[in-house]
Amino acid sequence: MTGSTERDVMEYDVLIVGGGPAGLACAIRLKERKPNLSIIVLEKASAIGAQALSGAVIEPAALDELMPEWRANPPEICVPAQRDEFSLLSRKGRYRLPTPPQQNNHGNFIVSLGLLLPMLAAKAENLGVDVFPGFSGATALFNEDDSVAGVQIGDMGLEKSGAQGPNFTPGPEIRARITVLAEGCRGSISKQLIKKFELDAECDPQTYGLGFKELWQLPEGRVQAGLIQHSIGWPLDTGTYGGSFLYHLNKNRVYIGYVVGLDYRDPRLQPFEVFQQFKHHPSIKPLLEGGELIASGARAIVAGGWQSLPKLEMPGALLIGDAGGTLNVAKIKGIHQALRSGMLAAEHLAEHNVSVGFDARWRASPGGQELRKIRNIKPGFKRGLWFALANAALETVLGGRTPWTLRNKAAYSETQPLNDYESPDRGWVERTLEPRDRLAAVFFANNSHEENQPVHLKVRNPSICATTCATEFGNPCQYFCPANVYEMVDDGANGKRLQINAANCVHCKACDIKDPYQIIDWVTPEGGSGPIYQSL
Repeated sequence: MTGSTERDVMEYDVLIVGGGPAGLACAIRLKERKPNLSIIVLEKASAIGAQALSGAVIEPAALDELMPEWRANPPEICVPAQRDEFSLLSRKGRYRLPTPPQQNNHGNFIVSLGLLLPMLAAKAENLGVDVFPGFSGATALFNEDDSVAGVQIGDMGLEKSGAQGPNFTPGPEIRARITVLAEGCRGSISKQLIKKFELDAECDPQTYGLGFKELWQLPEGRVQAGLIQHSIGWPLDTGTYGGSFLYHLNKNRVYIGYVVGLDYRDPRLQPFEVFQQFKHHPSIKPLLEGGELIASGARAIVAGGWQSLPKLEMPGALLIGDAGGTLNVAKIKGIHQALRSGMLAAEHLAEHNVSVGFDARWRASPGGQELRKIRNIKPGFKRGLWFALANAALETVLGGRTPWTLRNKAAYSETQPLNDYESPDRGWVERTLEPRDRLAAVFFANNSHEENQPVHLKVRNPSICATTCATEFGNPCQYFCPANVYEMVDDGANGKRLQINAANCVHCKACDIKDPYQIIDWVTPEGGSGPIYQSL
């Protein structure tokens, strides 16, 4: 059965791309301020919250302001923070350090973002917002004056031309007076528009981390509900940014995870293995042994902060939340910042009806100034762990009032050629805990892509992979991808070729970020495809 090439057109006053905390906060606040506006929220996941992945310890003030009723009926996973621990790990030891003030979680809550977002979506719908999960924005639309006019929804089905015509159903065009991009970290349309309007011309390159998270069910008596533990050190070397989190929930459950800065230098480093090795540290493994892995996921996080903020406005559109880089990496928190930016964008649009002026307003707001105060903490890790700890202490004492700003570099540019970097002995051990490999982790991510849908990972020049990249970097895509998407396989002519296992993709977007030649583009797959996280 062939599809039609005609596209339906839907028109709204405001289009919000992304059903995460920033997008839903914007929709709710704007509808409250301007009830007569027609507002639509598009979400590429099959359901609101299905692909949401965050730590997540939330500062509740912004949520209290947006939806004060949430405390009376909290999400199923919602545990008040009770106690913080911060440690340095060696290969076999654990050393308690003073908890950084930014990580003092008194009054905060451990929540499942995936369970919180449906509550926000329900409130938006009750106010009259159209919330459409399962629809992925493929590309931006433009007016005659080159301002943003909305987005085109991705086509559905296998695009294969033949005598009967193209075998796909064309996605509709969603047109709006204002488009708000709330796609999260490394959003595909946000990436297009940042480049088109040169929104990053006056800032540092954005930096990123790759975060892993698992939910475990443990035997009785091991969990201390509300305990929040972070660590730095092993299994990473002192020159690589990263650290762990272990959040104790109720009902004998824990969240455990690890973030690896994607600006690491070692072309052979495997971030997935870093996380799995951490779980086998002598202070962690006894907690998990005998437990059951329930769910697993991976997602890039934005980490550049103040000096990497692009301009957040362009003709006809705004960037909010992690699409604009609002996460506070020193706190390891982004939800409150996303809520803040979404609400501020709504208030700006309600008052001014145009995008102009939002960038300056965000930078001057409490959310923007929060980023400015901690701007030098993350970049300090490029000079090694010990310098970073001393620098973080200085920045904290002075409240970010140091007269300098440390610079950020693009993650891909930090990868060193094979011949210029000797990988250190990391003291990694034999693993016994689930998941045993990356494909098993994909299973626990509850991943789903139709095998015959168009590949959503575009490599502009695949010949580089088997030639230049193999020689210079050893094909690091085979190592940094947490889902075994990229493989170099026999080409049948005594050589190698790149094989893309797109159905494995968990939408972390590490490939789009870390590829040293920047020839990989992650584009949205068919709406509803991808991981379905269970209570992550």
